[in-house]
Amino acid sequence: MIPIIFIMPFVQTLILVYAATLELKNTNITIVDLDHSVISQTLCSKFEASPFFNVNFESGYDDDTEYLLLTEKTKAVLIIPENFENDLKSGIKTQLQLNINAIDGQGAGLISIYVNQTILSQLSNVKPFANKTNLQVMPAKINANSRFWYNETLNFKHFMLPGILTILVSMIGIFLTSLNLVREKEMGTIEQINVTPIKKWQFIAGKLIPFWIIGLLVLGIGIGIGIVLFDLPFRGSLLTMFVFTCLYLITSIALGLLISDFASTQQQAMFTIFFFFLIFVLMGGIFTSVESMPEWAQNINKINPMYYFMKIIRSVLLKGATVFDLINEFFALLGYGILALVVAVWQYRKVN
Repeated sequence: MIPIIFIMPFVQTLILVYAATLELKNTNITIVDLDHSVISQTLCSKFEASPFFNVNFESGYDDDTEYLLLTEKTKAVLIIPENFENDLKSGIKTQLQLNINAIDGQGAGLISIYVNQTILSQLSNVKPFANKTNLQVMPAKINANSRFWYNETLNFKHFMLPGILTILVSMIGIFLTSLNLVREKEMGTIEQINVTPIKKWQFIAGKLIPFWIIGLLVLGIGIGIGIVLFDLPFRGSLLTMFVFTCLYLITSIALGLLISDFASTQQQAMFTIFFFFLIFVLMGGIFTSVESMPEWAQNINKINPMYYFMKIIRSVLLKGATVFDLINEFFALLGYGILALVVAVWQYRKVN
């Protein structure tokens, strides 16, 4: 357990924050320029200068170009038609064709957005040919300035790091607690403990409190790594963060104890944990927005403790939220923790 407790937080924080990313970077895109005009060449240069794309050029669109999409050697093909510049400046309707490999729907959506933004930013200042019969009236130019709150630089690491910390704290609470108690069963030492004069609550407290402290320590280490290596903002109160973490650890540790009550071997415990843990992670909002889920899934999420803690840790770290701002989540975790702990203690069987 010692490597899991002290090495796992470092390794997972350093690797998963980079690996579990939805950012679009260095995506292969193929451009077929059939116009070879000044505007088309400038547009191609704009894509080449973008950090989001690796640009390849093809002389024409044919079966070989489609084969690039089929074999995923390119994610998108942008076709600039002939007479594109002339039609654009003459006011004639013209089109650019963008073919995207949409197996990854979310990635395809990001590619479409970035391509559209690149094209619009480059073509917004194109002046049409002067019309000799009618005076050209240029419309008023509107500048839209966006301001992003809480994650001003749109740094995806700041979004993912709280999610990774949630997984780490949950693993300490659920995995280690359950496996530790089940291991006592497998070794037969649980029977020796059961015939000692200690009370049931004393035995459980002795088993759970160390993991409760370790969970807080792991969270502190993870936040420290995030601040030092990833420039993670910490706008909230450290006390608020640990108050909510204490509540969440009570819940996760109680769930681990409950699983250990029903499991006879560590293998049984592992299978049970993975079943629930995978559902908690995928539905907890760590990788996808809960608000985008169907209504029935959002209702199920009300019994997912990871959902509440995920919302809490992001709000405290990135928004500077207080206990009063998260009062609903506070009582949800408090009720969940009390209920899970009572059931787990009641279910645990001891001779005395």
